[in-house]
Amino acid sequence: MLDLIIRAGTVVDGTGRPSFTGDVGIEGDRIVELGQIASLARREINAEGLLVTPGFVDVHTHYDGQATWDPLLTPSCWHGVTTAVMGNCGVGFAPMRVESRDFLIEMMEGVEDIPGSVLAEGVDWGWESFPEYLDALAAKPRIMDLGAQVPHAALRYYVMGQRGASREVANDDDISRMAALARQAVEAGALGFTTSRTILHKTARGDYVPNYGAARQELLAIAGAIGQSGKGVLQLLSDFDDIDADFDLLRECVQVSGRPLSFTLVQRREYPDQWRQLLGKIEQAQRDGIVIRGQVAPRAIGLLLGLQASLHPFMVKQAYREIAHLPLAERVARMRDPAVRARMLAEPFDSAPGRHPALILSILASLDQVFDLGDPPNYEPQAQDSVAEQARLRGIEPLAYIYDLMLERDGKALLYAPAANYNDCDLEATRTMLTHPHTVVGLGDGGAHCGSICDGGFPTFLLTHWTRDRQRGERIPIEHAVRRYTSATAELIGISDRGVLTPGMKADVNLIDHANLCLSPPHIVQDLPAGGQRLMQTARGYVATIKSGKVVIEQDQPTGELPGVLLRA
Repeated sequence: MLDLIIRAGTVVDGTGRPSFTGDVGIEGDRIVELGQIASLARREINAEGLLVTPGFVDVHTHYDGQATWDPLLTPSCWHGVTTAVMGNCGVGFAPMRVESRDFLIEMMEGVEDIPGSVLAEGVDWGWESFPEYLDALAAKPRIMDLGAQVPHAALRYYVMGQRGASREVANDDDISRMAALARQAVEAGALGFTTSRTILHKTARGDYVPNYGAARQELLAIAGAIGQSGKGVLQLLSDFDDIDADFDLLRECVQVSGRPLSFTLVQRREYPDQWRQLLGKIEQAQRDGIVIRGQVAPRAIGLLLGLQASLHPFMVKQAYREIAHLPLAERVARMRDPAVRARMLAEPFDSAPGRHPALILSILASLDQVFDLGDPPNYEPQAQDSVAEQARLRGIEPLAYIYDLMLERDGKALLYAPAANYNDCDLEATRTMLTHPHTVVGLGDGGAHCGSICDGGFPTFLLTHWTRDRQRGERIPIEHAVRRYTSATAELIGISDRGVLTPGMKADVNLIDHANLCLSPPHIVQDLPAGGQRLMQTARGYVATIKSGKVVIEQDQPTGELPGVLLRA
């Protein structure tokens, strides 16, 4: 007698082959039968009319702090994720000396928009080395398997201290120590090494992160040391301002390490065709036997603006600052006062500390690329939906139109400002990147960007928009979409026991009511330590998520089962 049989579902097995009607038999934490199963089971689930897929493998999250206090790893658990990987983009919390804690918090707050007070109170500090961090993670029960990567910024600061924070050139001893510690981490179970080479990544104080501009010899030494372990992967993002030189460095990292590498691939507004050049370079690398893949998002990467969010156009106006401390309902009531409205619209923007003025002014300069997100959320709006065009049609100033939009839904309405992947006001470039044979889905950033971005629901968006709902262009077959979030991502991180529904594999399974699957609009919840708030996006339609043979989500709700473990390389 088996432990569990899923009967008569539409099996999308994760390989990309055509779906079929069949049963999935589970014993312990493994799939043991597939097809028409005559055996009996202690529990059976009727999956007729449901998709049966592998659990999703999300290779790009930032749960480095949240993993120490949240066993559910929300929002990923709401979207069918059964394996998550953190430590991306070169930022994280290990290795770490006690006196380094404040710096690492400031770095994570600046790069990933996680409030410093939340991290200071919420993180269960209790390690120094990366192996000790892994052991601390392994001691905590959670709903899904979780893997960690070695972040370059934390590693460099651990070895070099303030010299590292000041981005001084590492000497031979520094490089040797970083390389040895990176190899030690991977041999202890870290899934790989990550770094960042973008000007966008700064600490909460506005300083570049320690690894920005790190010398070629430093990166090659660390990559080579990881290669000596015989396992692990490499991950980074780069601005590719010198596309040939920067991509050559990626090739060298793979060549000296023998390990696969992935990097963030997006359509940038300032270089609209660069993504095509990078795809061409990926193809050439693959022909040369150099395994490099692009990590792509399934939709535009953009900011959410609103009265509860981290950013909105009026926060750099004195009239708004005078009421910013008020609870939302009181702020909305004050903003509905015609006199307050008139003053706030008439006032000039003024300077304020931090990054907000420049960022807000850049958004206001591109209002043809800002949209009302709506409910249900629309992630592929047309050009005529922009706030600039809608204001023109109404014969009012765009800022006045934005003001009124932000007061809708009692001040909970959100504007959507795509920053990448939306140059032409459609997702055709994204579709090309998404379906390329040498890319994988990533960049959801679960656990990060608490008040400005909410992309942890990427798996659900992929299954709804791309396979069912898209009206403005070609859709993607369900079999291809599922493979992109299962076997393809598992292969990327070198994990061979999941991502496909076949006997012998991990019993990580989703049962999905595809016809009724939907995303909630992003909304603010106040569930973080120290009273912190964040944007959250849930889903409806996950009839069950099974992790290692245990039903962890049923009818979109957690069951209390926590079978997840630390995933070691």
